[in-house]
Amino acid sequence: MSKFAWVTLTTNDTYSLGALVLAHSLKRSGTAHQLAVLVTPTVSDAMRDRLKDVYNLVQEVNVLDSQDAANLALLARPELGVTFTKLHCWRLEQYEKCVFLDADTLVLKNCDELFEREELSAAPDVSWPDCFNSGVFVFKPSLDTFNKITEFAIKHGSFDGGDQGLLNQYFADWSTADIKKHLPFVYNVTAYASYCYLPAFKQFRDKIKILHFAGKLKPWLIPFNSQTKTASTPHDYTHAHDLIQHWWTLFCDNVHNVLDNAMHKAPGSEEASVSSPGSAQGEAGLAGALAQLRIGVQRTPEQEHYENLMRRQCWESGQIDYAGADAFENIWKKITQTLEAKTEKTEDAEQTDNANASDNDNDNTTLSSNKLLTQSASQLLQQVSAASSRRSPSPRPAAVRTEQQSSNKTEATTSSRSQHIQQSTSTAAKARGQKGMRKFK
Repeated sequence: MSKFAWVTLTTNDTYSLGALVLAHSLKRSGTAHQLAVLVTPTVSDAMRDRLKDVYNLVQEVNVLDSQDAANLALLARPELGVTFTKLHCWRLEQYEKCVFLDADTLVLKNCDELFEREELSAAPDVSWPDCFNSGVFVFKPSLDTFNKITEFAIKHGSFDGGDQGLLNQYFADWSTADIKKHLPFVYNVTAYASYCYLPAFKQFRDKIKILHFAGKLKPWLIPFNSQTKTASTPHDYTHAHDLIQHWWTLFCDNVHNVLDNAMHKAPGSEEASVSSPGSAQGEAGLAGALAQLRIGVQRTPEQEHYENLMRRQCWESGQIDYAGADAFENIWKKITQTLEAKTEKTEDAEQTDNANASDNDNDNTTLSSNKLLTQSASQLLQQVSAASSRRSPSPRPAAVRTEQQSSNKTEATTSSRSQHIQQSTSTAAKARGQKGMRKFK
């Protein structure tokens, strides 16, 4: 049996989906070496059983947390704290040499030649090439090395709060000491467009050996149509559509049929979830939701619910399918349908309350956009008016009271003058009348 091993890590049932697909991609590549996966206590028993079917070793490890919230905040990726758990890979002393692969990687071609490299060999990070990306690296298991790295972490921390910053600090001479430890980029190609040099991706795509879904949007979170077995690739991943489809093909062929409804959502996680009454461990996670899908047949209510969850995940992560389901015309159609449904309900209520009112508009089942806006505004104003009427009137400012008093005084003076003029006029008229009477006599 080989003394070399491919090693990965999973901290919940959702990331285990990636670990399962990764294992099958390694087997499909024809590797001659063993497969090992480190799991944390949050991975369910049902998922561990599935991992044991494809991995030679499934070993539980404790969670190591960097507790470095300030630096993690710079990355807006607080979940990277638990990636310190990756350091446990150095404790696998039953192996002579290993290659670590993140669970969100996909092996496209045989890469057994990596075991000819020395510790620590890795590919440059696309965002800062003088640092290596810790999603793929060659290492030599050693308990002594594990202790040294953890002691270093306690003393110096990590400049990015995650394992990549820590390992780059510990193996600080990687960029200058030995060029042989620089793996070609094809062993760790980033799929996300913002991280990638697209012209080079297109030029050398046939040479890619390991694809890395770095970033928040993982392949298992990309909307998937179970009826057609196709992924709805977001805009930022269109250049890698066939590779994302390859991930889902491996999932459909090798993973879906072994999933279990009992694969739950890890406590405190933010993964998408659905109700699963049959789950003994609480709310079902994404793996449990995918277990309920029927692949290659007509879409079911479960499939529609799953698709809605995935679309929401994409929206929240900024990955919007502008050319597909999230195109403007589809969004506007949904808005219109919602408004029309509410309008019809409002009209029915108004017809009931005003049975004797005019029926001029009863034949109109669809209001114009202007009428809809006017109606919404009117309802809003009524709510505001009702809320205002419930409040006690606030006292007027002194300036307003003074102005009002002045106005009242002016009105009183004007009224008095008017009455005086009227009395004077009446008296003069009376005197003239009496004088005229004397002359007449």
